[in-house]
Amino acid sequence: MKRIQLFEFEDFNWFPKTIRSGMTNLIVVLHKMMGTKEVIANLLLDCREAYQFSKIVDMGSGSGGILPDAVAILNANNCENIIELLLTDLHPNPEIIKHIKNSGQKNVTYNSAPLDATNLTQAPSGLKTMLNSFHHMPPKKAKAILKTAQDNKQPILIYEMAQNTIPLILWWILLPLSLLILFVMALLMTPFSKPLTPMQLLFTYIIPIIPICYAWDGQASMPRTYTFKDIEHMLKDIKDENYKWKISPAKKANGKSSGYYILGLPTSDNRKQFA
Repeated sequence: MKRIQLFEFEDFNWFPKTIRSGMTNLIVVLHKMMGTKEVIANLLLDCREAYQFSKIVDMGSGSGGILPDAVAILNANNCENIIELLLTDLHPNPEIIKHIKNSGQKNVTYNSAPLDATNLTQAPSGLKTMLNSFHHMPPKKAKAILKTAQDNKQPILIYEMAQNTIPLILWWILLPLSLLILFVMALLMTPFSKPLTPMQLLFTYIIPIIPICYAWDGQASMPRTYTFKDIEHMLKDIKDENYKWKISPAKKANGKSSGYYILGLPTSDNRKQFA
């Protein structure tokens, strides 16, 4: 495997929620800058044409991310077939749940019960999604996620906004410059974060813990991202003729690359409609 298991601060249970929230707020801003919500909306639309669903169950949702915005685009363009979005996490944050509930976002709820993405036997029905979180999973867990989706005939869409294409030696050489660029970006993006709290301002401009951690996590995620060959390696001994997998680059409307996606669907002979 080309992918290597570096650490990210967001992975640690002891990591302060205030800092974590500040970082995830910046990631949402980055998604908006990169036009990710339109890319995801188009992926969901293509997926819906291949497999009918009216609910999305997002796994590893954290603070919500960009998916609510992508679903809003779909619902605005198709008012007759509204898609409901259920956000879930292995460790749901009560404060985030409360924020989502009070945000006024239509057709979006956050499940207070934990959901383990490696075991979908009792998962709520709907298209399963993982957005920019699959690279956090070590190979054993990543493979378990793919296998449980297939075993339970659950449709799943996994999206990563980056691809692991840079040689590792070059990544190390450029690391100091890359960290500095992301640090400065965090300072510039913070005013656009929502909600922008006094604590985020404090730990950005006075005690710059958020920019430092954001810069490291942003760079560490690159070599942690699974390549196409890595994914094929995980799938080769679990593939089932009753389930189809597709691994492909994701494209913007202008044809430019914007990460990649993994799509898993039950075959037509075994297809079920998910509410």
